[in-house]
Amino acid sequence: MVSIHVHLEFLDRTWPPAFSRTLALPPASASSYPRRLGGLHLTTECNVNRTGYSHCTCLPGYQWNNTVCLQNDLCYHHRPSCKCLIFRHPVPGYCQLLPPVPGYLSLSSPLQRPGNTLNLTLLTSQHATNVKWFLKHPGSSRFIILQPGTQVSLTSSPGQAALSITHMSHHWAGDYISVFEAQEFRWRLRQTIEVPLQEADVAQLPDQLSISCATSPSFQLSCCVPTTNVVYSTSWSPMEGSQASFHNMSGSQCLVLAVQHCPAVDTTYACVLHSQGLASLRSPVSVTIIQDGDTTCPEDFSDITWNVTKAGHVAQASCPANKKGVVKRPCGPNGIWGPIQSECTDKRILTLWNKARLLQAGQGKPGVEVPWILKQLQMVVAAASSPSDLRELLSTVTLLAEVVARAKVQLNRTVLQDLLATTDKVLDMNTSSLVSLWPLAQAQKPSMASDFLLAVETLVRSLCPQDHPFFFNSSNVLLQSQLFGPTFPDDYQIAFSTWPLLQAQIPRHSLAPLTHNATNITIASLVLQKLDHFLPPNYGQGLEDSPYGTPGLVFVISITADGQAFTKAEVIMDFGDTDSTLHCVFWDHHLFQGHGGWSKKGCRAKTTHASPTTRCICQHLTSFSILMSRNIVPKSPILALLSKMGLGASILALFACLGVYRLVWRVVVRNKVAFFRHTALFNMVVCLLVADTCFLGGLVFPLESCNPLCLASTFLRHYFYLATFFWMLAQSLVLAHQLLFVFHHLSKHIVLFMMVTIGYLCPLGFAGVALGLYLPRGLYLWEGICWLNGKGVGLYTFIGPVLAIVGVNGIVLAIVVLKLLRPSLSEGPPVEKHQALLGVLKALLILTPIFGLTWGLGVAIIFKEDSIVAHCIFNILNSLQGVFILVFGCLSDKKVQEALRKHFCRTQFPNSAITLATNETCTWNTTKAEVKKSPLLPIPQIPKQE
Repeated sequence: MVSIHVHLEFLDRTWPPAFSRTLALPPASASSYPRRLGGLHLTTECNVNRTGYSHCTCLPGYQWNNTVCLQNDLCYHHRPSCKCLIFRHPVPGYCQLLPPVPGYLSLSSPLQRPGNTLNLTLLTSQHATNVKWFLKHPGSSRFIILQPGTQVSLTSSPGQAALSITHMSHHWAGDYISVFEAQEFRWRLRQTIEVPLQEADVAQLPDQLSISCATSPSFQLSCCVPTTNVVYSTSWSPMEGSQASFHNMSGSQCLVLAVQHCPAVDTTYACVLHSQGLASLRSPVSVTIIQDGDTTCPEDFSDITWNVTKAGHVAQASCPANKKGVVKRPCGPNGIWGPIQSECTDKRILTLWNKARLLQAGQGKPGVEVPWILKQLQMVVAAASSPSDLRELLSTVTLLAEVVARAKVQLNRTVLQDLLATTDKVLDMNTSSLVSLWPLAQAQKPSMASDFLLAVETLVRSLCPQDHPFFFNSSNVLLQSQLFGPTFPDDYQIAFSTWPLLQAQIPRHSLAPLTHNATNITIASLVLQKLDHFLPPNYGQGLEDSPYGTPGLVFVISITADGQAFTKAEVIMDFGDTDSTLHCVFWDHHLFQGHGGWSKKGCRAKTTHASPTTRCICQHLTSFSILMSRNIVPKSPILALLSKMGLGASILALFACLGVYRLVWRVVVRNKVAFFRHTALFNMVVCLLVADTCFLGGLVFPLESCNPLCLASTFLRHYFYLATFFWMLAQSLVLAHQLLFVFHHLSKHIVLFMMVTIGYLCPLGFAGVALGLYLPRGLYLWEGICWLNGKGVGLYTFIGPVLAIVGVNGIVLAIVVLKLLRPSLSEGPPVEKHQALLGVLKALLILTPIFGLTWGLGVAIIFKEDSIVAHCIFNILNSLQGVFILVFGCLSDKKVQEALRKHFCRTQFPNSAITLATNETCTWNTTKAEVKKSPLLPIPQIPKQE
């Protein structure tokens, strides 16, 4: 058998009939017998176009070998096959006969359930190279290459190659093609994968409906099913008195049910999808009929027509023709319409978002798709008119940045210009539509601005080295990117004409490690104006919840050395004149559960007296800005002096109080009322003395927050200040019990046990929990100050309990005032008006400082932090609390006064004597009057503050 190659040329493509029969070869000179043509097989068909190029296609069973295939262009780039090639010169040979296929695809089942993982394996009998996977969606002729992504993973080993796709959905249904090279040919194997739909894939409008048959006797229900390779038959149930019709939409088919007659009762309609071998898929729609007497929202013909809707239900309307989604409006329980909630997204923006999402998952070639999507985004950004438009637009940029970072794609200057033009339009505060959309979109996704900042920073770093230097200037975006070789200037310096004026430099010593090892060094400096206004107001450790303002810009500086990011470098930034206290900060994307926040870690501010600028020095590269304090109390030496003098006087007064008790204790505590009162007062003095001593020591000898003594001092102050307030609470509760339950007396031991528990164990619980919960997280100490962190620990374990105790003590004070003004019959005859006023004044003067009601001024401090007057009053009243306790709590007591007179004067007053009554209340016997206790009707006394 001899095989020969014959080249035939025809003027047209009509097949000559002579080739349909057996042909005889002409007699050869070397032989006398005729030879018969055993078979004629066409292998290659070439067409020459007007430009002289030949398009040569292999007929079935034949193919160009791999060598010829690699040297020439494919006729159809979207088809990974060597069946057709383009030749710019004479055709070198012909298509060759294919040997048996050296492999097959292994799959457990061609039907994949949603959410499952697809495992498709190529098994080969010959050595295979250049294995690639493609997907062709139903109804499309385009082959999409599959590459590693968030859902796609590719593995290979000798004799096999595997494709794995997680979380299958109808977006992954279609024909899977495995292309590989073996035996000098390029082979293609195909496997069809079907993925059934889920209920979430079926779009209904509306998904619930309330209707009045009187005003709307007919209505429509729509059910849209995406196009897939699983054959479904769609129907509505029930169908009585209704008509259904199909409407083809882009990528889906909709079945519209026109209900001609309104049902008399509530009815549930269902869109039912049937497919052979699969369970039916039902998507219900509840239709509620409005009855007479029901509360309803009236018809509204504003921008959208809203029909009569039952109270408690949500009316729905379709989006405009160029948008996808639904518009909702709730009807309140009182029959008043709520705000319109638009979930409409521009179809072009949504298409780009879906494309970017699938690209991130693994569908498509990033080097081709990313530039195309960014170009389209730049053209559709003006179409953003709803919060979902802005959210999906920024989310698209974020997805593309993740794809570029994972695939290490390099962008040319045209692509980067498209990105920066889009960014400029997004940040344009003069575009009223976008400005109003930011708060609404961020309410749905708080990390939106933070993610967008990181995405822009990532994409800017991906500029091709050959496109440097690159400059971009617009109203909101300024970029300068430069490429340096091994020889580097002394310092890198750059300046931007922004407000405030910004200058930055990187010292040469920070770049020294790069100049020795790297060949290409890229430094990109980017200013994004107004983006800081959209970042969430999250502040890290040391910044807390103080109100801050930002200057209106975020400065991003990045260094790339031979394709690798370099972040360990010192950067010095000079910000122009600002009329406020500044904090040098950077945006940390990892704070607050990934939502991002401002942090000053590694940054410090340095003010210069010679110029109004503020210098920020940071030891790393990222997104920088400054925080300008809005309501910060001016640093006043008067406040510091008042605190030191008041605490010193308070400590001396407390020592004096302890000395007085040392002298008169046995005399003044001869009854239970006096014992309870002075026991609480004595413990308050001890706790406040320890707390004030620690506080004054911290002011005189400041400690670093990392010092263990700072931690110990903070814990002691926290505990003993709380103990002071809890002893105040114990005293006020005992007083309240004596006023409200006049005839009920408690045991002395029980009351003492309860007072000790309240006074020492309760504050120990708060202080211990704060230390154990916040210290491991680094949130216990205020940065740079030996005191509790104002965020969380200070609020919940100090300010909260203190204000709660002050509130309770205020209630007890009110009870005392009422008792003095309006005594009951059992409390004796009413006092004169001037005596009642004197009693109220005395109660206020004694109980207010003792019960700590002056700390209620802390509320004014919280809400008006910048008021120096409020701070001065707060400092004076509370630093002198020890003096108040000495004067009003100790020395104003008549028993204490008399005991001191006896001790120092050594004289006995003949006209008065202190005796103990049978009910353990103290009575005074004088020469003019005597109060006796009646055995039948006891006359209770309002306990004096003894």
